[in-house]
Amino acid sequence: MSAPTLSTAKAAEPRRTRPGEHGGRPPGGSLKRALRRNLTAHGFLMGAVLCFSFFSWYPMVREFLLAFQKTEDGRTTWAGWSNLTTVFNDPAFWQAWENTLLFTALALLLGFAVPFAVALVLNEFRHAQGYLRLLVYLPVMLPPVASVLLFKYLYDPGHGLLNEFLAFLHLPQQQWLQDPDTAMLSVVIAATWMNMGGATLIYLAALQSIPGELYEAAELDGAGLLRKIWHVTVPQTRLILSVMLLMQIIATMQVFTEPFLLTNGAGPEGSTTTVVYLIYQYAFNFNNYGSAAALGLVLLVLLAGFSAAYVRLNRGSDDD
Repeated sequence: MSAPTLSTAKAAEPRRTRPGEHGGRPPGGSLKRALRRNLTAHGFLMGAVLCFSFFSWYPMVREFLLAFQKTEDGRTTWAGWSNLTTVFNDPAFWQAWENTLLFTALALLLGFAVPFAVALVLNEFRHAQGYLRLLVYLPVMLPPVASVLLFKYLYDPGHGLLNEFLAFLHLPQQQWLQDPDTAMLSVVIAATWMNMGGATLIYLAALQSIPGELYEAAELDGAGLLRKIWHVTVPQTRLILSVMLLMQIIATMQVFTEPFLLTNGAGPEGSTTTVVYLIYQYAFNFNNYGSAAALGLVLLVLLAGFSAAYVRLNRGSDDD
């Protein structure tokens, strides 16, 4: 057996890395790359934080300060609780809250249930789903003014489409936006049609994530359509439903666009005056920015308290 040659010994000997040599890269290369990557990520994050602070946090802080200030002759002085006293003593304050709560209740009956029902129907289609989704989401893509003009034509007391349909059925015609009894309901119907597309697509995505085996097991147990919806669909989408319910309540409590464009804000006998429209009146019609900020602060505190209580109750139910 021949002894190993020198070349063989050198080949078998493991290669020793020279000091400072790491695959041809300097020792601090990976650290520099990680630092550069983190700096880039933090740069984008800082931009988002600055935008959020400037457009969200600063207005809230400014509103809180303005709620306790009064501006007269270009001079700003502390007013204490006088702005809140002015707001609470205004008769329109309580009417605005009553109208807002009525709008929220009607919007939950229609705007929360109808998108979920539409999503259930769309989920049963196996063809043309993309077209149907576009059709449902189309009202959201329309400008609000265009949608309002459409509903103004529908609600026209003279030759509106709804009254023409009632006349065809030999039913009495209605003053949809001019009657205090129907004005709020008309606004809710328009708002539901204008905003239901996004909620429908969210519900549809949640429905499509439910395993089909659950429905098959329910069918084997003899469950009908309603029982499958109640015992399978609703429990499987409970998280989405609870989140959408919270968002629906917060959004409807801040309604402004639909009553402002459909009924000029106040509506007949103040039947569509909402809290946000009253804030608008204080600020831009009465030039009382302190009272407007005070009313906005009241709305903010109530919505924040309701959101915290709602999340806490849902967390408790999830733990159970």
